[in-house]
Amino acid sequence: MEIRIKDKILNIPIIQGGMGIGVSKGLLAGKVAQNGGAGTISFVNCGYCEDDFYIDKISANKRAFLKELKIAKDISKGSGMILVNIMNVVNKFKDYIVFLNNTDVDGIVVGAGLPLDLPKYVGKDKIIAPVISSARALNMISKKWQKLNRKPDFVVFEGPEAGGHLGFKEDELQIDVFEELKKILDVTKDIPVFIGGGFGTAEKIKLALSHGATGVQIGTGFLFTEEANLDKKVKSKLLKLKNMGKIECSILNSPVGLLARGLNTTFVNKVKQERVMSNHCIDCIKTCKKSQTQYCINDALINAIKGDMENGLFFCGTDIDNFHEVISVDKYMDLLRSGYE
Repeated sequence: MEIRIKDKILNIPIIQGGMGIGVSKGLLAGKVAQNGGAGTISFVNCGYCEDDFYIDKISANKRAFLKELKIAKDISKGSGMILVNIMNVVNKFKDYIVFLNNTDVDGIVVGAGLPLDLPKYVGKDKIIAPVISSARALNMISKKWQKLNRKPDFVVFEGPEAGGHLGFKEDELQIDVFEELKKILDVTKDIPVFIGGGFGTAEKIKLALSHGATGVQIGTGFLFTEEANLDKKVKSKLLKLKNMGKIECSILNSPVGLLARGLNTTFVNKVKQERVMSNHCIDCIKTCKKSQTQYCINDALINAIKGDMENGLFFCGTDIDNFHEVISVDKYMDLLRSGYE
């Protein structure tokens, strides 16, 4: 099976979802691409480990991304595709997009909002794709992009079972994703559509393909691979706690202003009861109301990537129910490939 997107070819219908802060970096993206899929580096505050992050986050993020992109490109050696995922709601979005356009990343994927002006800042040689939650959102983006003489090179339709930020209101969480997919396919026609949110098994890939999707986006499945940039002991502990029924995947309220899906750890339960102030706000999200927010999502996600189980926020989708041990990307993608084929 081959999927051609501009001059890039995927030989497995899988996009690895962008997971920030710091979960999907160059190693994970590179290994996914090496296996013929689309690997994704999350740009969201990827400079968190740079010494000057809290002094000059913009420079730190750009510098860190270039390091991770080189790692991914060196590993993939031209196979698959290397993407970057960035949220439309980040401050300095235009600045970051102009920067990314001048790197050798293969494509830019944008979620958490409608990237209506994205084609203004990205050359036609670069792959661009929106993450959408409905045909209505895609219609709005497509109409605006047509006026700029562009169309999406592919589309990611993220359903309500995905981990991280969701494009749904609470009363929309029970939608029939395949009914919505049908509407989206009517809009896209010849544009590849990848569906995400609970599609991390071979059986679910087969189901997605049978409903007309070009492929799937998987986040949670790759979170529990050895190459994901989260300490293996933490990954194993999260799986153990989930399997013991001590934590579960649930809907959370994010300071970004969107619903999100993650694990209801000690920290999540704490911020339901009290406000946790940030000691070093870096003004990273346009929609964050700093004087009112219950907690700093930047702090919480950085705590998670550092392995702080008490103060970390761990985004995760419903697919966690399908995983019981940490395995390599190679093994995971072999299982997916052999199963759906």
